[in-house]
Amino acid sequence: MNGVTYDTGALIAADRNDRRMWALHAGFLALEVSPIIPTPVLAEAWRGGSRQASLARFLALCTVEPLIEDQAKAVGALASRADHDDIVDVTVVEGAIRRHDAVVTSNPTHIRKIADAVRSRITIETV
Repeated sequence: MNGVTYDTGALIAADRNDRRMWALHAGFLALEVSPIIPTPVLAEAWRGGSRQASLARFLALCTVEPLIEDQAKAVGALASRADHDDIVDVTVVEGAIRRHDAVVTSNPTHIRKIADAVRSRITIETV
């Protein structure tokens, strides 16, 4: 594992001040790992306003990865191979495979299905 990628469930857990998620996050930061958040994940979790102050603090210590054209094409191809239509999930897995990251998710079944479609082994941490 080189790093970690957060999916929407991880951001929602952080936004709700889930102790386990914040502890995982602190552990990654202590190891000098900057968690990656793909832009589609951020779009799915962000609603704005003062109610998301916890999430804003959480995001300040992460790296948000833009979805560029080549990645978008890779995500589309992976979605087809995995027969999975949730592009946010597929974006998480595509990046995790490319970077050899672990994934923190609230839905390990979807993440595993997508990775299995391309016979990729990724570490999954559930929150």
